[in-house]
Amino acid sequence: MSTNLRAQVAAIPFWYHRIALPDGVITPGWAPLAPERYQIPKDLSGQRVLDVGAWDGYWTFEALARGAKEVHAIDDFSDSLGEERSVSRQKWKTFDLCRSALGYSEEQCRRTEMSIYNVSPESIGIFDVVFFFGTLYHLRHPLLALDRLASVCAESIFVESAICDDFSPYRGLGRGYDQRQMVMEFYPDKQLGDNPTNWWAPTLDCLGHLVRASGFKDVKCWKLTNAPEKIPHCRGFASGTKEASKR
Repeated sequence: MSTNLRAQVAAIPFWYHRIALPDGVITPGWAPLAPERYQIPKDLSGQRVLDVGAWDGYWTFEALARGAKEVHAIDDFSDSLGEERSVSRQKWKTFDLCRSALGYSEEQCRRTEMSIYNVSPESIGIFDVVFFFGTLYHLRHPLLALDRLASVCAESIFVESAICDDFSPYRGLGRGYDQRQMVMEFYPDKQLGDNPTNWWAPTLDCLGHLVRASGFKDVKCWKLTNAPEKIPHCRGFASGTKEASKR
């Protein structure tokens, strides 16, 4: 089986996530850079999880490995990592391969192609936990997206985004914004990463207040690293809870 699985993985031209599959097979992606920095709960037993911008499905399968009873993955396949790069996403091909290899059923692990702006209780139901990783800065309307996610989140949200504290494409690496500045940079063309689907990067403080403004409490924020030496490391996190989740 391992030989066949390795061949199937190798036949796909691009992987975003590095996912451990059976028999020592690991997909050749590079993300996430430091999974422990996402600070998602170690125990998700019995939880219903929404994974937004799931791509190959790393966080979908990680949630299931941590005990989630069901994960719903959504993506709209709008990001190709820049027009200059030849990236073939092939809509769920990598996700389905990993799901099959890991032995998860479609009932445990649904996936739907949809716009985040169409997320609602009526369209996909209510979730205990929402993962919103690597997506916010690709959106033309990030606060609207957070409002949509808040409408389907009963307990907790975890967000990861590019941030401009330590890097601004207009200023350079190490020339971002001072701590606690409420700033969100706009990229109308391909200023960030030569990628036309990168629209925004908030400061860490701004990211936290975006989460708070969408209806979450107890918001906490942290960086991937406090002293990034590379542009891909200039990323931040925020988490928040709903009052109803306090028990």
